[in-house]
Amino acid sequence: MNFRQRFLAACKREKVDHPPIWLMRQAGRYLPEYRALKEKYDFLTLVKTPELATEVTMQPIKRFGFDAAILFSDILVIPEALGQPYSFRDIGGIEMQGAIRNAQDIARLDNTEIQKKLSYVADAIRLIKKELNDERALIGFSGAPWTLATYMVEGGSSKNYSQIKTLFYLHPTLFNQLMEKLSDAVSDYLQMQIDAGVDCVQIFDSWGGILSADTYWEASGKYIARIISSLKGKVPVIAYAKGCHIWPEALERLGADVLGLDWTIPLEIFYDTFDGEFAVQGNLDPALMNSHPDIVEKEAQKILEGFGERKGHIFNLGHGILPQAKIECVERLIATVRGFK
Repeated sequence: MNFRQRFLAACKREKVDHPPIWLMRQAGRYLPEYRALKEKYDFLTLVKTPELATEVTMQPIKRFGFDAAILFSDILVIPEALGQPYSFRDIGGIEMQGAIRNAQDIARLDNTEIQKKLSYVADAIRLIKKELNDERALIGFSGAPWTLATYMVEGGSSKNYSQIKTLFYLHPTLFNQLMEKLSDAVSDYLQMQIDAGVDCVQIFDSWGGILSADTYWEASGKYIARIISSLKGKVPVIAYAKGCHIWPEALERLGADVLGLDWTIPLEIFYDTFDGEFAVQGNLDPALMNSHPDIVEKEAQKILEGFGERKGHIFNLGHGILPQAKIECVERLIATVRGFK
């Protein structure tokens, strides 16, 4: 069983000798080879140039040999394809071109020809698949409609998300129009990735946890479920909704094959809630990768031993790896997971 097969078997809750491992946001400032590329090219050039996106995607595979690679891209390519470009603030965070606030703004968003507008992503996927040679899985991804909408309505990164919540509570019809456009665009985008050859897709709802228990489904969950349903089970789907494990009923309704978890709940407790109906992904605290290899090994062992003999675990961080992560910590984490019996 090669790395790709082990990853896909874990998605289906089949028995594997040890959990497959990959790390969310594999590429980043913690890799010296990525920093070297960033000295030559800006981020958006890396994303939009298939050959460069392939190189960045393969960097952590060549260095660490993870079981799966994740496509190098950005969740905000969807708003850009709709007509709302993005950039990065000098002080950090995202800056959108304008902010969606009214019916006219929503009407201007063009969700047609998404696959044509984002064809550079499909081109990158085909190049990456050749590099991986069916030895390792390739994960495609998109942001969830709610998470994308937070950036689009707030005009960028936000601290309190007041504008998107106001739209949801005071203008439900407009909110739904925006989410329908985003859902259609994400469905088309993920379908394109599947057609290009990804083995699995992940939907990131990074800001789902800012909602309340009685609003998560209406504001976010039902749109994710619609997207997953549209993919018709062609590849496994991972749903990662940060901070949302406290609403298991809503997560169950998403229809995903794998549920990703942040680091605030033991995997085995969540898994047993559903009696093993879903595979789980996670969930080491990313901050630990900034510490010491001995600490990483100790904390990873806790997760592995806690999950025990259950089937269907993909080892991952509880969120994206941080720029301060140490190479030696990543190396120890991989050795710990692969050495676990």
